[in-house]
Amino acid sequence: MLSYPAKFTPDRKAGGYVVTFPDVPDGVTEGDTVSEALDMARDCLVTLFAVYMREGRPIPEASPLPARGHRIVRLPFAVGLKIELYSAWLKSGVRKADLARRLGIPRANVERLFNLRHASRPELIEDAFRALGKEVDLLVRDVA
Repeated sequence: MLSYPAKFTPDRKAGGYVVTFPDVPDGVTEGDTVSEALDMARDCLVTLFAVYMREGRPIPEASPLPARGHRIVRLPFAVGLKIELYSAWLKSGVRKADLARRLGIPRANVERLFNLRHASRPELIEDAFRALGKEVDLLVRDVA
């Protein structure tokens, strides 16, 4: 699961929290409570990354959790998987049309693989990784 550190700064004038991301300078959001700010932070990252993907920009790497005042924002599993696929595709230099051909699907379906709001079949995502010379492993661990 992709996780990004976020700084939650109390807004002394308006109340609530302003959220910024050390690894994603474009990302700024806010919420009235920590819980709301966390939800807004997650949505902010998903929205920004969807824009980056539409523009063909790389997704920033997440750094380890920085010092005090920061929290971890975990992206939904399916979103993280699609971001990892997009990043692997971007690094591969393979054209979308060629990926579609390798998968035996229309190019529009490849576009959906990179759409963070579209529910793609996990098998197709796994096939796409394989077509790029990658393998997906699943790790489940106990929470602390």
